[in-house]
Amino acid sequence: MEKLFGTDGIRGTANIFPMTTEIAMQVGRAVAYLFSQGRAQTEKRKAKIVIGKDTRLSGYMIEQALASGICSMGADVHLVGPLPTPGIAYITRSMRADAGIVISASHNQYGDNGIKIFDHEGYKLSDSVEAEIEKLVLGKELERFRPVADKIGKAYRIEDAIGRYIVFLKSTFSNDLSLQGLRIILDCANGAAYKVAPAVFEELGAEVISIGVKPDGTNINRKSGSLYPEVITQAVKDYRADVGISLDGDADRVILCDELGRVVDGDQIMGICAMDLKDRGKLPGLTVVTTPMSNIGLGIYLKKNGIQVKSAAVGDRYVVGLMRKENIALGGEQSGHIIFLEHSTTGDGTLAALRVLELMKFKELPLSELIQDIRLFPQVLENVPVSRKDPLEGFPDIVKKIEQAEKKLGDKGRVLVRYSGTESIARVMLEGEQESLIQGLAKEIASSITRCLG
Repeated sequence: MEKLFGTDGIRGTANIFPMTTEIAMQVGRAVAYLFSQGRAQTEKRKAKIVIGKDTRLSGYMIEQALASGICSMGADVHLVGPLPTPGIAYITRSMRADAGIVISASHNQYGDNGIKIFDHEGYKLSDSVEAEIEKLVLGKELERFRPVADKIGKAYRIEDAIGRYIVFLKSTFSNDLSLQGLRIILDCANGAAYKVAPAVFEELGAEVISIGVKPDGTNINRKSGSLYPEVITQAVKDYRADVGISLDGDADRVILCDELGRVVDGDQIMGICAMDLKDRGKLPGLTVVTTPMSNIGLGIYLKKNGIQVKSAAVGDRYVVGLMRKENIALGGEQSGHIIFLEHSTTGDGTLAALRVLELMKFKELPLSELIQDIRLFPQVLENVPVSRKDPLEGFPDIVKKIEQAEKKLGDKGRVLVRYSGTESIARVMLEGEQESLIQGLAKEIASSITRCLG
């Protein structure tokens, strides 16, 4: 059977399988059918599904197809328009909806799109529930359930979703502090946060210089956002700003820049936030959740300060899953997905930035001083396009190159090679004390992958 779901929902080139309107309509029908079986059935009402999106051109057609499928199965649709992924999770919870759907391909270029699904609590679905939806979408079972007459669903547009989410974000910031006196460079990647994020920081008192806030449907993530931190690093220097904030297309991740123009990644953000939570007695079990992509230096820093690290599979929903299972307050990824379970059910770039800004104001320290004790090891990441995702262990040359790299690095580095769950690429990550060495080893592995799978 064909597979729809990857590590973060369904994703692909818009208008090509699986991101077609036909599949989107079936996904809508499947979601409406599944989530009509729970609270909606008990309360004898129609299920309520929230749909939001980022700023991609293809979002219009996917939105309409999903809505049609949902209504055709007897559930009601609430359309919120462009809103960050974590904002849609929040609206789903606050409206007591039965599920929420995000139309976004996150950091991918505009030609791609995707579908992410939240349950009524605002959490991404488990693998088993996604498998159930996949079975319904690609099978014939739903053909037996076609409501008629007044059993068909309606569609509504929620006009104040942006305002609701802005109020929520501001509520997470200390009432005793403001951002008065801070000059911020903000890059919204021409994505879903282009209205929300500037308003939040400005209303809290900051001087905000915004970049990437003029989406046209095709410029999302184009040489902007968290994949291009050089944009904010240069702007911070040019405008002599106190901090730079760079979000991705759906604003569930963030990369920062200190006042010296140096990039501050998700690992460093987690490090300083973990220490803050520990100091305030809000870090249960003195434990943080990371992934294998996190830098060795973060683990060393946290351990030195009495904080344990647990590792989850790559993907923020796996991080959240482990956090929920073990009652852990903070988790995240080096890429900038940071989860504060006290406030949010998924990665939230704007919220994570607020946490750091609050810490800067509370301690009256620049960002450079907050991160100065976190020593990150040199790290190299090669993204290698592949034509297929066959098991890597089936290619002796690739295995040999990985083993040779591991032997050369010994216990002073590591090698991680895996396929992306959202793109047709293999990620080759090496870490070690000598940057020139790991760069050469990474290129050797990448070349082998290209020869075998390119």
